[in-house]
Amino acid sequence: MMKMKIALVGISGYGGMVLYQMLQHHSQVTQIELYGHQQTVPTPLSQVVPLFVGDHTHQVLPYDSSKIMAHNDAVFFATSAGVTSQLAAPFIAHHFPVIDLSGDYRLKQPATYEKWYHKPAAKLADLQMAHYGLAELNDARHQSYIANPGCYATATLLGLAPLIQDHLVDVDSIIVDAKSGTSGAGKTPSAMAHFTQVNDNLQLYKVNEHKHIPEIVQQLQQWDSTVSAIQFSTTLLPITRGILATIYVKATPTTTATMVDHVFQTTYANQPFVRYTGQQMPTIKQVVGTNYCDLGVIYNEATHTIMVASVIDNLVKGAGGQAIQNFNQMNGFDEADGLPTDVLLP
Repeated sequence: MMKMKIALVGISGYGGMVLYQMLQHHSQVTQIELYGHQQTVPTPLSQVVPLFVGDHTHQVLPYDSSKIMAHNDAVFFATSAGVTSQLAAPFIAHHFPVIDLSGDYRLKQPATYEKWYHKPAAKLADLQMAHYGLAELNDARHQSYIANPGCYATATLLGLAPLIQDHLVDVDSIIVDAKSGTSGAGKTPSAMAHFTQVNDNLQLYKVNEHKHIPEIVQQLQQWDSTVSAIQFSTTLLPITRGILATIYVKATPTTTATMVDHVFQTTYANQPFVRYTGQQMPTIKQVVGTNYCDLGVIYNEATHTIMVASVIDNLVKGAGGQAIQNFNQMNGFDEADGLPTDVLLP
């Protein structure tokens, strides 16, 4: 296997920090160069991110696409929405491997991106070329530009995939009640994420307006073209990390509990990072710090309603962990290389 040199653009946010930590434990990565798109001079990492006070070897370099391509074999972007669309063109033109954690290349239509993100979209041809990297179901081999899915989208799509792909449910009945810890809101302080507001509280936000909705619908439509929309709400939890997506959907008249159990078992039988727990409902605590998605499913025959509980760590499986999974698939590496499986305790 080829050892690789990696560039990481965007280290100051939570997603970039966690991705950097994981890449340091990847057996096939020999070098990590850090770049800041707002950096003007090389700056010690410990000055840019004081949490890395013990890292005396790495500097954050001013962004330069030519240097990145000259010195590295692939680049990860852990940047905010609206940044990668302004920076990625040279990499796309040269078919240079990119794993993009932002939302800039997830949606195939520029108008859809602009409607949901309220920012200028990348060029249509570039959007069409990007691969939506839902790692368990959209294999990234032979791809050069990976649009890494959003955290809510990852939890929701993995929970819905067996039911939609096997046509066991009424696609007009999908309701998703998703809840996330505060790290999902990013590092920039806000009134909503202030400790006094978050602590001992639950807050609904961006109901039917969250940026991850269109990518969820877009992928569902790839599995079943009759999907038109979903009901989707998001709630801020008084915890740091983790997502619980509780999904409700009506079963078709011929669907049985045995069929539901069977499709989850078979869909994820060979997927090391999805654990199907049957009627045992998973909790956020059992996945925090890991790249796992745990799925519990209950079919209420009295109401013909299937409930799926999907839990992930939003900073690992919902961001950098899945990005490394895609990187591993791109390069034919062991899919688990560099990915954490030990839950953070207590």
